[in-house]
Amino acid sequence: MSFFTLPALVLVACTPLATAWGAVGHATVATIAQKYLTPAGQTFVTNILGSGVSMASVASWADTYRSTAAGKFSAGFHFIDAEDSPPTSCGVSLPRDCGGTCIVTAIANYTQRVQDGRETLAHHREDLQFLIHFLGDITQPLHDEAEKVGGNQISVLWNGATTNLHSAWDTQMVERLAGGTTPAAYQAWAQTLEARIDSGIYSSQKNSWVSCTNIQTASNCALSWAQDANAINCQYVLKMDETGQELSGSYFTGATPYIEMQIAKGGYRLAAWINAIAAAE
Repeated sequence: MSFFTLPALVLVACTPLATAWGAVGHATVATIAQKYLTPAGQTFVTNILGSGVSMASVASWADTYRSTAAGKFSAGFHFIDAEDSPPTSCGVSLPRDCGGTCIVTAIANYTQRVQDGRETLAHHREDLQFLIHFLGDITQPLHDEAEKVGGNQISVLWNGATTNLHSAWDTQMVERLAGGTTPAAYQAWAQTLEARIDSGIYSSQKNSWVSCTNIQTASNCALSWAQDANAINCQYVLKMDETGQELSGSYFTGATPYIEMQIAKGGYRLAAWINAIAAAE
């Protein structure tokens, strides 16, 4: 197996102004993932993060880290700018949209690095925390989209207050669906989504969510995940021009099934990815 490092100097990319899913969304993805870890997967996570450290507790580390001097190199790893034409045409092309530094290559990189026995435990902890975060980021449709800087430049209203479309998808709508920002809130929401995965409306779809879990072709899998989420921009997110519109009513109602499915998908897929890495150890 070959290993490579994405150097700090390749950062020069346009960073989204908001963070995918926000803290609540990322914690929910990680909480769902924790449930579906195999014994080997759980051992792998515990050996790296430490006993008693939940994946949810580190799920937003990458957002905090990229705001530091040490972590600024990673800012361009959280997204891929699909230069498509929503709502007419959606699609992600790695040669066109990545430029060498994007979430697709980052997932491939850190999947390799977390398996590299030459790395220290501290580095493996960073690698795993990046993966926990990025497999959440890539399911947020606007993190796979260049239009208006991933929706950051589309001004909208939420309960009468000005925000932007990206932030509404990351934070406001997610927090309403979770019922708050506390651990109790996102854990209860995670349980609701887990029930749908186990025996509800997602049970017939979940296998398709993890149809690509070959860690040897990580970039191919990550690209397919980006394409899957990007399609939602044409289906709903950017289907209409929402500039200046209030999103807390009918738009939120229509967005709800997409958000809930993407959060569930991210958690179930993250577990499968970690399980695959652990199985290869």
